[in-house]
Amino acid sequence: MEITKSVVVSVVGRPNVGKSTLTNKLVGRKIAIVSNKPQTTRTRITGILNQAGCQYVFLDTPGLHKPRSRLGDYMVKVVTDTVAEVDVAMVVVEPIPNVGAPEESLIKQLKDAGVPGVLVINKTDTVKNEELLAVIAAYAERFDWAAVVPVSAKHGDNLDVLLRELDQFALEGPQLFPEDMVSDQPERQMVAEVIREKMLRLLDREVPHGVAVGVESMEYTENGLCRIHATIYCEKASHKGIIIGKGGEMLKKIGQYARADLEQDLGCKVYLDLWIKVKEGWRNNQFQMRNFGYQDE
Repeated sequence: MEITKSVVVSVVGRPNVGKSTLTNKLVGRKIAIVSNKPQTTRTRITGILNQAGCQYVFLDTPGLHKPRSRLGDYMVKVVTDTVAEVDVAMVVVEPIPNVGAPEESLIKQLKDAGVPGVLVINKTDTVKNEELLAVIAAYAERFDWAAVVPVSAKHGDNLDVLLRELDQFALEGPQLFPEDMVSDQPERQMVAEVIREKMLRLLDREVPHGVAVGVESMEYTENGLCRIHATIYCEKASHKGIIIGKGGEMLKKIGQYARADLEQDLGCKVYLDLWIKVKEGWRNNQFQMRNFGYQDE
């Protein structure tokens, strides 16, 4: 396929509106982890789609929220920085006829940066079509949207319409990424995120939000096996016990679920060795955050 134009798109919105699910559906591959817990995405993740001569570059971002730690400050900065450096922003919202504080903040950022916005109303499978009119009216009062596209990221509904609307912002020129590339995530970061996703799904309350994963080593052997040694860092000693579980059952389950996904992603058998360490208050420690990959470029 000859790529003759490209468009860089930020995917922004409050936590849990389905930004990562939408990005994965558009790219056609799982490049961002998903869970039903807020603030799953912690940093910017690039997803790439080549279609009909155009390269679409999607920048999935953390949910915009009120930060309560240095990690939260970093996540909010990722959102604000990303909004200002794209060709168009997709503001993803739920089908609720009310413009909340996070959306108001994003709209102000679009206005200040002079960036066009496409309003994406997600989760349309949860409401009747006539209910969308009030949602569209509420947001139309706040901003001159380039387009309004109702979608269901879960079911893939209306994504072709969304791509056509984004196409109007594509610029002629060479492609930005190699044609066979679907994400710019380093392999170790992808592995760490898969492990963290399983903890988000299996653990309750505040425990998964206080964890980080460091991949100490990845080694491909001659017999087609990938040996991965990773460390799970948690903020409290009490959390360590919860992650391990009774008789080690929870840690075993985390490893099993992560290994199944990694074998599919890496295309080979995986040996996954997980260790747990306590790093108290790491979310407010700039040095530790940088060690885990949460740092300003």
